[in-house]
Formats: sequence, structure tokens, C-alpha cells
Amino acid sequence: MEGKKELRASKELEIRFSEIDMMNVVWHGAYALYFEDAREVFGAKYDLTYMGYVNHGYYAPIVEQTIQYKKPIRYGMRPRIDIIYRPTISAKVIFDYEIHDTADESLIAIGHSVQVFMDLQYQLVWDNPPFYLEWKKRWDVEGDGI
Repeated sequence: MEGKKELRASKELEIRFSEIDMMNVVWHGAYALYFEDAREVFGAKYDLTYMGYVNHGYYAPIVEQTIQYKKPIRYGMRPRIDIIYRPTISAKVIFDYEIHDTADESLIAIGHSVQVFMDLQYQLVWDNPPFYLEWKKRWDVEGDGI
């Protein structure tokens, strides 16, 4: 991605008591919701929202998501999630995630997600939708790989 613009957004997370277990550690399933929060922040910042997909006649379901846990999040912490868009020539929306402890910037978790496009009849779309091609051109992230 040499010479290309990197699209990223961040959000500070507020850990709710309902997200922790009896060990005072955030339940592993909450991380998927944090990734969703990050996608919403990214979408608002770069005009790539879920309602925007639908308004253009598409859905963008997640078909792959990974999370690697490095250290626990405990109640009272104020971690930050960073989301980074990964350009591709494929008809996919790919993001990487990093969750950091804002107290010392240590890495808490990393993740990855892949979304594909479906039309409103739930059929997989193999080619980049026109609105997405325009979006990639607008942000100079047209991709050169996978």
C-alpha cells in the first residue's frame, strides 16, 4: 500500500458492567460488538454506512471474522478500538482492528473481518457494486491485491 492513503477511525470504548464475567474480565463475545461499533464509526467518518449499502441496493454481511486476545479488558478500563480499511480489488470490504489500553497503549486484541456484497434478494454479488467502486475511487483506495 506504498503511497496510498490509509483509512482508519478510532473509538474509545466504555466497558459496561453487563459485559464482564465473574473474574471482572470482558466476555469474549463482546469483542464482536466492539468491532461492530468500530465499523459504524468508520462508516460515519468515510460515508460507508450500512444504510448506505441498502440505499444502493445491497447488503454487506460478514463472512469471516477473527479475534486474537492479547490481554484482558477489565471493568473500569477505557480501551480504544482502531479500525483500518484494507483495500482489495475484490468485491469485499476488509477491515483490521486493534484494541489498545489507553492507559499505556498496550495491545489488548487484534482482529480482522471480511464482508461481501449481496443484492436485496440475498444473492451473492461477484463484482464490485458501482457505488463501491466510486467510493474506492473517491478515497483513493482502489486496491491491488486479493
